[in-house]
Amino acid sequence: MAKDSHILVGLDVGTTKICAIVGEIGEGGQIDIIGIGSHPSRGMKKGIVVNIESTIESIKKAVEEAERMAGVSVKEVYTGISGGHVKGLNSRGVIAVKNHEVSRSDIARAVETARAVAIPMDRRTLHVIPQEFIVDAQDGIKDPLGISGVRLEADVHIITGSATAMENIEKSIQRAGLTVVRMVLQPLASSEAVLTPDERDLGVAMVDVGGGTTDIAVFVDGSIRHTAVIAVGGSHFTNDIAIGLRTPPADAEKLKLRYGCAQADRIKEGEMIEVPSVGGRPPRLLSRQALAEIIQPRAEEIFMMVGQEIERSGYGDRIASGLVVTGGTSVLTGMTDVAERTLGVPVRRGVPSGLGGLMDVVSGPMYATGVGILLHAARTQETSDDAKGTWPGRMKGRLAEWTRSFFE
Repeated sequence: MAKDSHILVGLDVGTTKICAIVGEIGEGGQIDIIGIGSHPSRGMKKGIVVNIESTIESIKKAVEEAERMAGVSVKEVYTGISGGHVKGLNSRGVIAVKNHEVSRSDIARAVETARAVAIPMDRRTLHVIPQEFIVDAQDGIKDPLGISGVRLEADVHIITGSATAMENIEKSIQRAGLTVVRMVLQPLASSEAVLTPDERDLGVAMVDVGGGTTDIAVFVDGSIRHTAVIAVGGSHFTNDIAIGLRTPPADAEKLKLRYGCAQADRIKEGEMIEVPSVGGRPPRLLSRQALAEIIQPRAEEIFMMVGQEIERSGYGDRIASGLVVTGGTSVLTGMTDVAERTLGVPVRRGVPSGLGGLMDVVSGPMYATGVGILLHAARTQETSDDAKGTWPGRMKGRLAEWTRSFFE
């Protein structure tokens, strides 16, 4: 597989599941899904590796399943990262333009100047994403190449993460017999899969409610403006149900998936469900509304935290497209309604799109991150070899990637 540039693999190492998606790039750049493997995640908590051996085993099983379906041998993967340790910040760099016309090297110097901010030793830079450029006080420029001027400013969004958290994920994947080609922030990957260009231009907040975290990415004028990760997700719903109904966590997860609803007033009066007990006691019949009354406060809390994060970003009044909610937990009945009521903006559920092949297999919100990682891999595969090489090679790769991914 390593020698076949037409095969790409996205590996979503999540808190509740690990998913490997194999894609093949066909004629015209169309990506066809040819294999998928999924296995419960054992060893992750809130996006962080807490048991490396269990994580390795889960990765192996997910990849083996994908290999069998696709009929290929997987050696290299693109993977995602999330967790409360991820931080995003905006920065600006200013340079003098050589020869009074903006060149590729000028753009690279401006971006490098913008990224020259103090980063603690225990953190690593994950992404440096150009937002817009300013040439001689003329702002809102997406691609300044060839524009005449003497002063070039670059606004960039810098995403950093804990060095140890990133190293532990890389180590887990490597010990599973795989090579990590590139690591991508999960909310950026999810946004690749579920957002439309119009939503990015008008202003939108992508909210991925996963198993252990809720990831947020805010886009305005077609560019990423803010990223954040909240360490609350679907596993907290499961824990609330287990405690509130006094049932084992595994049964609480099943109850959430089968009967869960984030709006208690949508449940018909008198509807009953069977709830397993702990300690060998017989199961009990309880109102389904009681289950919804446990889920609803947690859903409201998550979207209140999302609203606070969006307001903190300073772009709360510029997301005309509202929210796009995705991730496995977003499939709970009533989640979009709770989000609309809590935040007072339009909300839709985001599902992956734009792929061929076995797309119907990965068309649910729970696969948004995996599909997004695959789309990101397709965008960057041509520069991955340069990115691994010398400093000039890395700069060449970065420059080509920025140009292709963010100036289109």
